[in-house]
Amino acid sequence: MQQRLLKQGEQWRIGWNPNTDVYKGLVGTKDWAIELTEVEFLDFCRLFSQLAQTMEYMSQELMDQEKIACEAESQLIWLEVEGFPYAYSLRLLLNEGRRCEGYWSEEATKELLQAVQTIFVF
Repeated sequence: MQQRLLKQGEQWRIGWNPNTDVYKGLVGTKDWAIELTEVEFLDFCRLFSQLAQTMEYMSQELMDQEKIACEAESQLIWLEVEGFPYAYSLRLLLNEGRRCEGYWSEEATKELLQAVQTIFVF
């Protein structure tokens, strides 16, 4: 049996519970949370990582004070990062079913990304 995980910081939280039937993932802040299916959660992690890589790449293409917005989408979720390549916010929309929306500030996004990249590392 796999173990339930919850990682959280000042303005973010992310969790994984493989022992539930439908909603295995959780993303949010201290004020709100959205439960995600396994596929939605995996899409969230994959698309957020892709957007972070895009922002890192764009740091070489933009002037220091130039902001950018990038988005990525699957059939189930839509994500957008907006800001500077070194500091950006994140928005989440669920495209099907519950139609939820979430937002993380620039301060929370960097730590949330680190948690996403290590959520399945034991």
